[in-house]
Amino acid sequence: MSRDIRELRLKKIPAGKKSKYVYPANEDLQQNKYMGILRDGYISMEQAANLVVIKTVSGMAMAAAAALDHMELSEVVGTIAGDDTIMCATRSSEEAEHLILRIRELLQNV
Repeated sequence: MSRDIRELRLKKIPAGKKSKYVYPANEDLQQNKYMGILRDGYISMEQAANLVVIKTVSGMAMAAAAALDHMELSEVVGTIAGDDTIMCATRSSEEAEHLILRIRELLQNV
C-alpha cells in the first residue's frame, strides 16, 4: 500500500486529531515532473566560479535545462545547454555553492 501511495504521490496532511492523504496541488505535480526530468538525465555537477556545470546523459541537457528554468530557482540567472552539459549562471560563487546544495537536496527528495 505504501508503494501505491508513493506512486500516486499522495501527501499526508493533518485533519483534526487524525491525518489523511490528499492528492497534491497541480503546482506540486509540475515541480515533481521537472525534478524527474532533471533526475533522469543527471550524472554530475561541479562549480566553476559563479557557474554550475551539470553533466547529463547524452541528449538530455536541453530537457534538464528547461526543467531548471521552469523550476524558477532564485539562484539561477540563466542556463545554456548542449548535448550533455548545462551551464547555469549565478550572480556569485556563493550562490553557485548554494545552488549545488539545493539541487542535490531536491534530487534526493524525488
